[in-house]
Amino acid sequence: MGVWELLLVGVVIVLGLCGVLVPGVPGSWLVWAAVLWWALTDPQPVAWGVLVGATGVLLLSLAVRWALPPRRLRQSGATPRMGAYAGAGALLGFVLLPVLGALPGFMAGIYLHERLRLGRHGEALAGLRTVMRSGGSSVLAELFACLVIAGAWLGAVLWG
Repeated sequence: MGVWELLLVGVVIVLGLCGVLVPGVPGSWLVWAAVLWWALTDPQPVAWGVLVGATGVLLLSLAVRWALPPRRLRQSGATPRMGAYAGAGALLGFVLLPVLGALPGFMAGIYLHERLRLGRHGEALAGLRTVMRSGGSSVLAELFACLVIAGAWLGAVLWG
């Protein structure tokens, strides 16, 4: 697979990661479709292993999200800007503390948004709790699964 094709797969994965934060966009399926495309055009054992792993992670993510409360983010006051803060925090946390850093990074992004919006620590913490209870945990589960898949794909491309 050429460099341009790999870059295009990477762009689709990034669009899928952004799509997780936008309601109505099938972000996790975009990430999976990009990995499928990569595995079909570059048929190596590593590519197939990443595809099988990505499928398993996505199915596990679906099961976890099904068990969590339904998303009611609009009623909690979540905005697209909050989603951008949460996504940036998750990505930064994922890079700084590989894989597990996405969890506190996501919540730190929401907290930072609420702190800038409301101005006080207690109110920002209450806003974080409200968002996480009304569907933020579901978004976090989907985003975490997609970040794990993206990290596995990037690792396979760089070292595989």
